[in-house]
Amino acid sequence: MHQTPTEFMELYLSNGYDLEATLELVDDEAIYFFSNKSAHLGKEEVGAAIKKNFDTIKDDTYQINNLTWLSETADLAVCVYDFSWSGLIDGKEVLGSGRGTSVIKKHLQSWRVIHEHLSQGHFRA
Repeated sequence: MHQTPTEFMELYLSNGYDLEATLELVDDEAIYFFSNKSAHLGKEEVGAAIKKNFDTIKDDTYQINNLTWLSETADLAVCVYDFSWSGLIDGKEVLGSGRGTSVIKKHLQSWRVIHEHLSQGHFRA
């Protein structure tokens, strides 16, 4: 599949609660840092962390804004963005926001997330 990095990020974010589809877009050696200070090394750990979020947060909405590409080559791309989310945890409305960095690399003819770093704060006010 030939796609631009921006098209890949749109696909990655559009998977909703489909864990299998999301993990198909994650590299086997991926490293994720979440805003709760947790680190997840490798696709198996990343998958377990994402599943835990899916199981915990109901009616979740997630969006990114201010997507900015810092670097794009034929095989590697790096972007930063602001993110926000809302949902229900134990029936109570919750929300959060922060800034993110994603590094994607080419795997055969399509992109895969090799690193994602979410933290508190904003990329752009």
